[in-house]
Amino acid sequence: MNIPALILLAFAMSTDAFAASIGKGVKIKKPRLGYALKIGLTFGVVEAITPVIGWWIGSVASSYVEEWDHWVALVLLGGLGAHMIYESLNSDKEDEIKTKKQSFALVILTAFGTSIDAMAVGVSLAFIDVSIGIAATLIGIATFTMVTIGVMLGSALGSIIGKRAETLGGVILILVGVWIFLSHVL
Repeated sequence: MNIPALILLAFAMSTDAFAASIGKGVKIKKPRLGYALKIGLTFGVVEAITPVIGWWIGSVASSYVEEWDHWVALVLLGGLGAHMIYESLNSDKEDEIKTKKQSFALVILTAFGTSIDAMAVGVSLAFIDVSIGIAATLIGIATFTMVTIGVMLGSALGSIIGKRAETLGGVILILVGVWIFLSHVL
């Protein structure tokens, strides 16, 4: 997988966290940059760690499914992408946050909740030739950036942008899965 594809993947992985951060920003009248950076860093670190965990799990299993790896990547990424699109069209992320200022534990739980897809992507990355360190770093940086921006812009932009971003992220995941599949069968 080349760097442009990894960058697209990284931003696709950050869209659900971006949507959640807009929801957080909507609840805060005037978020401070320090607060937004703290939230962004928390989400970025969690989002960078989970694909490494998934990659490790996938690496352990890769010798058993090597000839089917492109199918696994297609199914996982396609399924995750479809799920992200479904969630963006059918969920109300504004209900996740009930208070103006959340506890750090709630922020971490939200970060883990939005990073489950990154763990599954990590599993699929174990089946292709990719540096998990570069992929995880790009995912963490993209998530940090998107979440920080999302918190700061949340009150101005509202939740509609977040839902559209998650839909776009789902489409990108599906396209990356198809690209991996086609690169192995053609």
